[in-house]
Amino acid sequence: MAALILREKITTTEEKAKEIRPLIEKSITLAKKQDLATYRELLKRFPKAAAVKLFKDTAIRYQSRPGGYIRIIKTDPRVKDAAKMAVIELVK
Repeated sequence: MAALILREKITTTEEKAKEIRPLIEKSITLAKKQDLATYRELLKRFPKAAAVKLFKDTAIRYQSRPGGYIRIIKTDPRVKDAAKMAVIELVK
């Protein structure tokens, strides 16, 4: 989850992408409150660099958006084990 916040776009398996989507969306919604208690909660959930970026950059960017911060795009299966792959990214 921290990699997605820091890089804003990662490639992972489809199952992992579907699993982390609601967690990231709830964290962004929480960060939109912009108070000290929220910042401390984010520091518990994420490494410091990810929490700071989420609180100061990402939450401010989505302040007027009511939801739907994540996009999942299905890609070709992985060559080695044919696992379904997907690109998960933050909506601009």
